[in-house]
Amino acid sequence: MESIPPSAENITVTTKWRGAIEIMRFDKPIGALLLLAPTLWGVVLASNGRPSLAMLGIFVAGAIVMRAAGCIANDLADRDLDGHVQRTRLRPLVTGALSVKEAVGLLVTLLVLALTLVALTNPLTIKLSLIGAALALVYPFMKRITHWPQIVLGLAFSWGIPMAFAACQSALPQELWWLFAANVLWTLIYDTQYAMVDREDDLAIGIKSTAILFGDLDVRIIAGLQCLCLLAFWRCGLAFELGHFYYLAIIGVALMFGWHLWLIRHRGTAQCFAAFNQSKWIGLIVLSGLCAHFWFGQEVVL
Repeated sequence: MESIPPSAENITVTTKWRGAIEIMRFDKPIGALLLLAPTLWGVVLASNGRPSLAMLGIFVAGAIVMRAAGCIANDLADRDLDGHVQRTRLRPLVTGALSVKEAVGLLVTLLVLALTLVALTNPLTIKLSLIGAALALVYPFMKRITHWPQIVLGLAFSWGIPMAFAACQSALPQELWWLFAANVLWTLIYDTQYAMVDREDDLAIGIKSTAILFGDLDVRIIAGLQCLCLLAFWRCGLAFELGHFYYLAIIGVALMFGWHLWLIRHRGTAQCFAAFNQSKWIGLIVLSGLCAHFWFGQEVVL
């Protein structure tokens, strides 16, 4: 019996669905994990390790939705440039799998969903969410204006931390900014490694990044940023009186930082991407240290 070929309509629908998944990066969850990790750090720390299921659900879903929205905003902003970069030349807006109108519609839907989620919290969290959304939407354009777009990304990826404290405590204690600073620095580190992969293409089309700004000093500057990041994590531990499980996790982060420096020492694109991709484990290590502190080790404080 001969198979019936799929209709053009079915192929189009499949292509649209695939395009939607790709533009939201659901096929590449690394970015969602890098955004979700600091958000969960904030939720765990703000709730003393005992967040409600509702609070967890709101922030997990919110991080996934906002990361997807940020990716769409990025692709809309870069749709005329992505075709000139090897890594991005097959993105849906470049290939035509999705139209600009469809991408904008999907972005608006995600932003409405994010607003619905944050509306379940409190007024302070809602106000902070507007700043977070603005950071996510403005980030793609920073690559044309400044060599420090990674800082804006760091602010956007760290904004879940004060939002978590606002939602859990209806306040923003000063201590939280040490964790916030640590995550901004960590984002700057891994996104510079990511930008090192695209450096030649970015130079050719005029996109700015810290990888281009740092030039031949990139590995040394990343090492310095790693030291500052570890210092901020340490100060966070002191500020919140965290115990030995947390500090063991930070030692684990330091070891991974050292391994990543070794990987990128020759600036090979595959090695730089590997260092970036392995950063997801750093977020998990810190989260594990925080959870272990609250669940098993609060009686021992360093």
